[in-house]
Amino acid sequence: AAGHPGAEQKSGARGLSAALAGMRPSLWPWLPGLQRDPMAGSGALGGGAGGGQSAGTGQGATLRGPRAPLLLVVLALGAYCLCALPGRCPPAARAPAPSAAPTEQSRSGRRPGAPDLPVASGSGHRRFPQALIVGVKKGGTRALLEFLRLHPDIRALGSEPHFFDRCYERGLAWYRSLMPRTLDGQITMEKTPSYFVTQEAPCRIHGMSPDTKLIVVVRNPVTRAISDYAQMLSKTPGLPSFRALAFRHGLGPVDTAWSAVRIGLYAQHLDNWLRYFPLSHFLFVSGERLVSDPAGEVGRVQDFLGLKRVVTDKHFYFNATKGFPCLKKAQGSSRPRCLGKSKGRPHPRVPWALVQRLQDFYRPFNRKFYQITGQDFGWD
Repeated sequence: AAGHPGAEQKSGARGLSAALAGMRPSLWPWLPGLQRDPMAGSGALGGGAGGGQSAGTGQGATLRGPRAPLLLVVLALGAYCLCALPGRCPPAARAPAPSAAPTEQSRSGRRPGAPDLPVASGSGHRRFPQALIVGVKKGGTRALLEFLRLHPDIRALGSEPHFFDRCYERGLAWYRSLMPRTLDGQITMEKTPSYFVTQEAPCRIHGMSPDTKLIVVVRNPVTRAISDYAQMLSKTPGLPSFRALAFRHGLGPVDTAWSAVRIGLYAQHLDNWLRYFPLSHFLFVSGERLVSDPAGEVGRVQDFLGLKRVVTDKHFYFNATKGFPCLKKAQGSSRPRCLGKSKGRPHPRVPWALVQRLQDFYRPFNRKFYQITGQDFGWD
């Protein structure tokens, strides 16, 4: 039955088996005690001293090896596999009636937020976000959100709801129930960086409101990829090297199948968004300038949102230890505050030759991005 603990365990086991069987061939040497059997069907797992194995379908690979090494590998890869699986949806602030995702008919027949959706009572209302920080991961989205929350006319959801990529089936009423209450004249915001690289997100956000303002924090795609890898490595210390993941077989061409590389193809992702929103609905924030001149970049965002420039240089100081700007006074506190330990972590050393290869790879994509946005971010 759906929701039964046993069913969840079986589903998790199947997902883990599929993840192991589907790993790139270049990563097999990294798995101790496992060997590929080219004659076996796909997705089969060998087990036991007797060498028994389950049958699969089609051409693929069988994992063979003693049970103990296999168990150790499964445990070691647990965190790695979970990073690639969809996360849980956040709990709702209240329990509205189930609402189906908007259909084409509902998009054309009425505007979301009409009276037939429940509206919270009390001090202010829960509203759909008028502005979203949609990307990019490791670009500086958390810093920007924390800086903006100093503004009295901005109310932002602190966590990432992942509604338009992972939790869309929960419906718009559920999504709105997550939002903070706002008064008239205040702006509701949320940030989920994975929206920018999610194929379905632009259409879904347009269905919620075609007037949504979209903020994208971008950063040099090479340093962004290295920062992304540093985060992965902090969660899964046994990962292969950056070279092994960024280049096919460690020596070949750049591997765009790896998410850390693929996210940096900003022009390609933006093309998808421009099918639904005009360029005037976007603001592109420089992740580099957000560090060197936070007040200037936050000022641009306040202008874009039609707000008075309340957050200014008097709110920031530079923390030399973290190499990052911090807030002199955080929201709801009289004490200075920097972002958490996960922000500003040291990057692993990547050979300069690999950095240059990545720079050469990204250069045409960067130039196209500059041309579309009308901004030169100076990455080349």
